[in-house]
Amino acid sequence: MNTKLKVSEISKIYPGCIANDKVSLEFGSGKIYALLGENGAGKSTLFDLITGYTKPDTGRVKFNGESILNLRPDLISSLGIGRTFQKLKPFLDQTLLENVMIGALATGINLNQARDKALEMIDFVDLIDKRHHFAKELSTGQRKRLELARAMATEPKLLMMDEVTGGVDQKTVPGLVELIKKLNKLGVTILTIEHNMRVIMDISHKILALDQGKIIAFDKPKTVQLNEKVIDAYLGGVNATTS
Repeated sequence: MNTKLKVSEISKIYPGCIANDKVSLEFGSGKIYALLGENGAGKSTLFDLITGYTKPDTGRVKFNGESILNLRPDLISSLGIGRTFQKLKPFLDQTLLENVMIGALATGINLNQARDKALEMIDFVDLIDKRHHFAKELSTGQRKRLELARAMATEPKLLMMDEVTGGVDQKTVPGLVELIKKLNKLGVTILTIEHNMRVIMDISHKILALDQGKIIAFDKPKTVQLNEKVIDAYLGGVNATTS
């Protein structure tokens, strides 16, 4: 599954705040990239700029050689970029199956095909026994899995995940970690915002560290963990962890 995302000199400036400051980077195929930074470092803004939810003040974004700058989020999704959100917003009064079918229908397939695709993704995230339950009946961890299933139903080449392990109890985290690895083994390139350092060190091939909207490191996990700028800005020590 060939995937290449290229961001060039992208910036977003708000009154009194530079959210992203001339960020340039490239993500290749088949890897898991973790995006690290304190609250306010510019992580979610970068996600919004890439996926069309926010327009940049400067810069360019290309996906597989095609400019996606200023495209609507649904058009960016149709090109193969999926996304989950930190604040979960399932359709609470619809079943898990109906929620995931909505993602599948966005690819242009018919209702029966969407149902089949949704059931496949629900089974993939180990929620097949919950398929007829309403989303409001699910736990936070189950809603995280629902969010992943709905995003995967759009058949992404690149999946961008915003704090997939955030807000869940520690017993739930290992299952979500294994699910991320399982997705990656299918050939899906993953870019994830994550605060849990144990998770980051376990899953990522490379880490992108942001501080006040600027890239301060982009390298293998062990190298980033020992980077003095990263330690000063975020880690607070070589072996620091956060939940």
